[in-house]
Amino acid sequence: MSTPSARLPEGRYGRSSDQQADRTLKAVGAVLSVLMLALIGWFGYHHVVQNEISAEVIGFDTAEDSVKVHLEVHKDAGTVGYCTVRSQAEDGAEVGRADFRFDEDATRVDEVVTLRTTSRGTSAELVGCHTD
Repeated sequence: MSTPSARLPEGRYGRSSDQQADRTLKAVGAVLSVLMLALIGWFGYHHVVQNEISAEVIGFDTAEDSVKVHLEVHKDAGTVGYCTVRSQAEDGAEVGRADFRFDEDATRVDEVVTLRTTSRGTSAELVGCHTD
C-alpha cells in the first residue's frame, strides 16, 4: 500500500500571491504616508511662515456701548495690515465688529483699540489678521 503524501497541493493556498499583494500594499501605504506628511508640512509652513501679521488679545474692558481691547500685534517690518475684532453679548449675539489697521514699521505693536458696540458686550474675540 502506498502512504498518503504529506505535501500540500501546489498553489492551493495562494501564499506567493498573498506575499506579493502584501508588499504592494506596504509600498502604496508608504508612498501615501510620505505624500500626506509633505502636504501637512506645506500647509503648516504656509500658515506659520507666510502669515505676515498675527495678533493676540491680551485683555479687554467692557462698557455700555464699547469694548476696549488690548491687542499685541506681531508683523514683519514695513507690513501693512488689519485685524478684525468682534464682541458678543451675554446671549451670544454679535454686538460689534470692526477692523483695526496697523501700518507702523515696528514688528511688535502693543495697542488698546476701542470697539463700538450696539449694546453691552461681554467678550472680545480676535477674528483674524490680514495683510493688504
